[in-house]
Amino acid sequence: MTTSMEVDPPSDGSYRGYRNRLGLQMSPYLIQHANDLVDWYSWGREAFEKAREEKKLIFLSIGYSACHWCHLMQDESFKDHKEICQLLNDNFVCIKVDREERPDVDQVYMFFVQATQGGCGWPLSAWLTYDRKPIVGGTYFPPEDRYFGRPGFKNVLLQIIKAYRDDRKGVLNQGDEVLEELHKAIKFKVEKGSDLPSCSDVVETCFNLMDKKYDPEYGGFGRAPKFPQPVYLEFMFRKYAADPETEKGKKAKEIGLESLRKMALGGIYDQIGKGFHRYSTDAEWHLPFFEKMLYDQAQLAMAYASAFQISRDEAFAKILKEILSYVNSCLKDKEGGFYSAEDSDSFPPHPSEPNVKREGAFYVWTYDDLTKSLNEPVAGKDGVTDGDVFIFHYDCQKHGNIEPFKDPHAEMAHQNVLIMRGDLKKTAENFNLPVEDTEQILEKAREKLSRLRQERSRPLVDRKIVTSWNGLMISGLARAAQVLGEESYTKSALQAIEFLRVTAYQPKDGYLLRSSYFDPSANKMVIGPNPIPGFAEDYAMLINGLLDTYEACFDDKLLEFAERFQKHQDHLFWDENDYGYFRTPKGSESDIVMRLKDSEDGDEPCSNSLSCRNLLRLAMFLGEKSFRDKAVKIMTSFGNRLQNMPMAVSEMVGALMFHCGNPEQIIIAGELDSDDTKDFIRSINSHFLPNKVVIVNHSGATFLRDRVEALSSMKYDGKATAYICEDFEAKQKLPTVESLEKYLG
Repeated sequence: MTTSMEVDPPSDGSYRGYRNRLGLQMSPYLIQHANDLVDWYSWGREAFEKAREEKKLIFLSIGYSACHWCHLMQDESFKDHKEICQLLNDNFVCIKVDREERPDVDQVYMFFVQATQGGCGWPLSAWLTYDRKPIVGGTYFPPEDRYFGRPGFKNVLLQIIKAYRDDRKGVLNQGDEVLEELHKAIKFKVEKGSDLPSCSDVVETCFNLMDKKYDPEYGGFGRAPKFPQPVYLEFMFRKYAADPETEKGKKAKEIGLESLRKMALGGIYDQIGKGFHRYSTDAEWHLPFFEKMLYDQAQLAMAYASAFQISRDEAFAKILKEILSYVNSCLKDKEGGFYSAEDSDSFPPHPSEPNVKREGAFYVWTYDDLTKSLNEPVAGKDGVTDGDVFIFHYDCQKHGNIEPFKDPHAEMAHQNVLIMRGDLKKTAENFNLPVEDTEQILEKAREKLSRLRQERSRPLVDRKIVTSWNGLMISGLARAAQVLGEESYTKSALQAIEFLRVTAYQPKDGYLLRSSYFDPSANKMVIGPNPIPGFAEDYAMLINGLLDTYEACFDDKLLEFAERFQKHQDHLFWDENDYGYFRTPKGSESDIVMRLKDSEDGDEPCSNSLSCRNLLRLAMFLGEKSFRDKAVKIMTSFGNRLQNMPMAVSEMVGALMFHCGNPEQIIIAGELDSDDTKDFIRSINSHFLPNKVVIVNHSGATFLRDRVEALSSMKYDGKATAYICEDFEAKQKLPTVESLEKYLG
């Protein structure tokens, strides 16, 4: 299976009007660099052969289109810095990679940078031998030595050039030694016959570690920078569901709910256009990095859905609806799939420098912007305008509300990032207004500013559709459909599934592709001339989305698809020796120097963690014991990590809780269009029940009925009935919604 991103240039040697080879690529991020002075290559055979033939080191730069620091390094060093670009072009083969296209390449060299530098992030900068073994690495480098002792990029280049010129053999040997050490660091063997770690011990350790990191003042975990970390929040909700009456169970619930409340009040949440920015640079969720990633919207939608189920607080439902409104209006393609991200940078409305983009320019407001735009008098309040109410509520200041130490590039000077430090009641009291009137004033002000903001230059959208992130978004929509009873969300999930079936799924061999791209000349999404095969997370996240969508609409063809993709995932990625899934498919070893497993839940759940839960759920949906056995093998192989570093695999901890928590099948015998069946489904969805699967045994469920013989004894007889089952053996028959509610508690 090829994983090259190369495209052969036209016969005239042109690059579609761009300066370098990246003009031939489909990735929006790579095309952003197609007019750099750097003579970029894409990751693939042409670059590798050139480096080997000329015995040059490789300079590898990895980033993504919405990354502010990636833009900054491009502007400072890659675009037109003649001295730096000449050093790069004369002494290195320069390769640019979109991390969203090639997470496997990113993982290898990010692992190296993290191991050697202690930190990581994007842009990732790495220097490799001509056979792609890493020797030096870092992240963002300013062009000169000027930031807090951080080395300048030019001086780093000169030092590496000198070292390679003076001791080429030593540098190449260093690459061999580094790769050998990295292989040792990632190797973990599973002892055959090992037992699963104790679920109660793992959960206790995981909770205690998260509790120590919890920020009781602002919610979330850690100080700054602070990420939403929805995998942690979902663990807390599962902990609560497992122990709702214990002190730790109650605290877990409050940690999850309070974190989501505080995030929604902060600048990390777009108070005007909705949706979440990627992370906060401070502890209080105030100043974000402004890119908006699809995977954040998807996972936070799921977290807010869980919060609403647990609390029945409409504030959580409101944020959930707003996230999905943003996604459907700004990130959805007309064919049904979802784009990757919206950029952090755009042209400011009052530019001091023409044609220079600024981070967050689309989202921030000067005091004058607000007072000039919001000047409508408040009825019955002399001298008070809607602007006064808005400015107080969102803590806006005349000279801006961003402290200078948070803004080293002074891009936020005199700007306000909207944040609610109080609440609606406090604002109403300050102006002696009824709460209802205050909310109406604020809502009208937000609508006015939203219209005004549409006149600004909007950040660019990365119109690349990534299979894995679409799988997450499908899950987010399906969970919202279940919790809110909103069929439009189910339809949107099904549209995305159909888009992936047509575009990403290769029916000839059953494989998935990683991504598709918007082609402006054709005005539609295309897979490109040299498509990238899917990675383990593309399968795992899509399977999860299929299972979640089944529980929203009960079309059993979705289970058939999920099983098909699971078998392909097993064939392509499974490690027969030490269990678990490699990230890359069989046959990809010639392209990368290390075949790694995705083994840590971070911004997204990793493929091994999510696959555990997928396999356990598939076993329960289909009565297939082999799926359960495979999930147990994965958790056994990750036993040391589960016991000693459970926070790193908190999604897998959730799968362990599912496996050990006596999960139930709730089987409803009834027709989908009957009111009593719908009542049973509504009852189930009003409860947070992470340790269950729901099956509707209706007349159209031909795949399930053919597959599971036990369903023949639980058929609809004119009146819907619920059965509580273990391995399709009915433990209780519940003939009414009231009896089901009593059982669910």
